Amino acid sequence: MAVFEYVARDSSGRKQKGVVSADNLSLARKDIKAKSLTPIEVKPVTDTHVKSGTNQTRNQKLSNRELVSITRQLAVLVSSGTPVEESIASIGAGVKGNKAKTIMASIRSGVIDGKPLSEALQSTSKSFSQLYCAIVRAGEETGDLGTVLERLADHLESAQEIRRKVITAMIYPIILALVTLSIVIAVLVFVIPRVVEQFESLGQSLPPLTQFMLNLSGFMQQFGLFLGVGIIIVIFILNRLHKLEKVKRFSDQFVLSLPVVGNLSRIVSAGHFSRTFGTLAISGSPVLDCLQTARETVTNLVFRDAIDDVIENVRDGGSLSTAMASTDVFPPLLVHMTQSGEASGKLGTLLAKSANYLDAEFENSSKILIGLIEPAITVIMGGLVLLIILAIMLPILQLNTGAFL
Repeated sequence: MAVFEYVARDSSGRKQKGVVSADNLSLARKDIKAKSLTPIEVKPVTDTHVKSGTNQTRNQKLSNRELVSITRQLAVLVSSGTPVEESIASIGAGVKGNKAKTIMASIRSGVIDGKPLSEALQSTSKSFSQLYCAIVRAGEETGDLGTVLERLADHLESAQEIRRKVITAMIYPIILALVTLSIVIAVLVFVIPRVVEQFESLGQSLPPLTQFMLNLSGFMQQFGLFLGVGIIIVIFILNRLHKLEKVKRFSDQFVLSLPVVGNLSRIVSAGHFSRTFGTLAISGSPVLDCLQTARETVTNLVFRDAIDDVIENVRDGGSLSTAMASTDVFPPLLVHMTQSGEASGKLGTLLAKSANYLDAEFENSSKILIGLIEPAITVIMGGLVLLIILAIMLPILQLNTGAFL
């Protein structure tokens, strides 16, 4: 079955673009007309544009909102008994934007060619992560794809909601810091020199604080641009170095050792691990497969090393909870829930509940941290403004009293 791009007019005369899958051009035109559209131009999409697995299609990526919506729709359709190929076709007809339509057409093409849905997803676009494809594969193997897709959609929505809350909470402190810092720099560069000129013209010696601010102002005027470029270069170099495994491992270890931030990092990694493991375990995947896939969803290399140790211990016949406890990396709650899950035979369910608890703990802890950051920024920036005001006022006070400090 081929994929065709089309340009058509709807009943109101507006142009519509999209893609359809059909055996030939004639059937493609019929499908377009069945959508109450009048085809203007219909042409086959070459393999290099849409065939499953090509570089151009793989480089296209769905937004988080599109991915959640498509997953939820697919779960509903598959759960209702609609064949996978028809479900994908129905979703593809309803999505907006050529990028999403092309990705859905490519997935459908892969399924029609005989590929399992998980393989068609993995070879189509970077939007579908290893975790996503592994969960779909587990649903295909257990024959309960609809339920598994529902859990996957819930997981994606939960992750998106947490990300949205953190970003929203960080907007105010970041804007506050940037605005205040801009004001301080502007005062140093443009205001301080003009005010101090008045006192220097009187031959008055300047207080140490005022002289320091004047020197800092001169430095900013002469080297401010170079300083800004230097900071950008340093950030770029550090970013490149952070991609090196040794540097990133050292950085991850350092982050975990920090009092508050380290705990948040530990909670995030443990939450990703437990949610992935729990979702796959509920779907029927073996423990070692769950561990391997959960490892890929964790970005902290220290946590990954710990999971590698757990995998080796479990492969040698050890219990999962004992192996996790021996690493001293996993939170005690997660180890305890894992032990309870092994004893009760509900390992997947309890780890999924642990993920929900860890997500809630992360949200509460991040709120507390951000709540502390806001007044800290206010105090620091207020202190800088106070120093600038004192630097300007001290010469005035000396001039009025005739005293030189």
